Amino acid sequence: MHPGQSLSRADHANRFGYTEWAGAFGDLGTLIPFVLAYVTLVGVDPGGILLGFGLALVWAGAYYRTPFPVQPMKAIGAAAATQATHGFVVTPGAVYGAGLATGVFWVFLAATGLAERLARATPRPVVAGLILGLGVTFVVRGVGLMAHGWWLAAGAVGLALLSGRRLPAMFVLLLLGAGAAVVTHPGLAADLAALRPHFSLPPFGPAHISPADLAGGVVFLALPQIPLTLGNAFIAIHEENNRLFPDRPVTERQVAVSTGLMNLASPLVGGVPMCHGAGGMAGHVRFGARTGGAPLILGVLLLVIALFFSDSVTVIFALFPAPVLGVILALAGVQLAAGPRWIGVGYGAATVAVLTAAVALWNVAAAFGVGVTAHRIVFRGTRRH
Repeated sequence: MHPGQSLSRADHANRFGYTEWAGAFGDLGTLIPFVLAYVTLVGVDPGGILLGFGLALVWAGAYYRTPFPVQPMKAIGAAAATQATHGFVVTPGAVYGAGLATGVFWVFLAATGLAERLARATPRPVVAGLILGLGVTFVVRGVGLMAHGWWLAAGAVGLALLSGRRLPAMFVLLLLGAGAAVVTHPGLAADLAALRPHFSLPPFGPAHISPADLAGGVVFLALPQIPLTLGNAFIAIHEENNRLFPDRPVTERQVAVSTGLMNLASPLVGGVPMCHGAGGMAGHVRFGARTGGAPLILGVLLLVIALFFSDSVTVIFALFPAPVLGVILALAGVQLAAGPRWIGVGYGAATVAVLTAAVALWNVAAAFGVGVTAHRIVFRGTRRH
């Protein structure tokens, strides 16, 4: 896809052809590592996590009718996985509490109109810098995952670049990854053959939230996430969706309401905090998605795993080796960073965008603040760009 190119369609119907199936898996590089971290390091029920994501993805695909993504909230997920919370031990209850607090916050922003004001007060060069920085961050993280097996990553990159429209790159990557996983882990084939569907429901999340969990979830998980969500999963996703799909635009209020409601609902089914990250849309689009069919497909698949194979999530996810997930993530990053929206609008705007992108490689929340400050300094006394 050429940078800046629109992907508008004459009709708005969701489609479910092979390109939508290929694009449906374009965000696995973010989803799988965070899910596994929540399950193995925090002890969150895998069925609840996947049920929450499945329901949110089905709703997003049906409502937005574009490859509108649903991702784990990165700051909360990283803090939970590393326990980097100044001595507070992250429990499943704290994760559920953080989700509820996040949901209340975004519903409040939508109801008061503050969401639109924040978005419209953010200069476009800052938005461009955030998107560029996020794209490069995805590439860096992807390369980090590739380091778990360079031979497999190199083969995956080569096959992905050589694949054509008749055989989408994603199918090639999934087949290569599954084959490599079975070969390198001899017991995996037997584990997969032993899978049997068994219906089960996840725990009711709020029943596991103690007062200490709620307080810690708000202070150590939810609050640090707000600036990141504002930049990546609110302003940037609004920009990306309306650039790529101008015939199916979204409003700032819609994104804020969507973020709030899915985070209020997720803990009820034992799910984790979620957002609409711009990188997720880049991943879906990079591998062929053009309608809401892609998130619908992924959502239904996650619902099936959540309800019938929740005790076998680690076995199923073993079919997606880290090097292949890294290639998927890196290619999505290239897609996101490929078309800087600030080219041609002047040296000052380019300076603000590059500075914002550079800081975003370290911290998106800080990049937002630095970018806005830099824009005010560069364009002091002039009209907003």
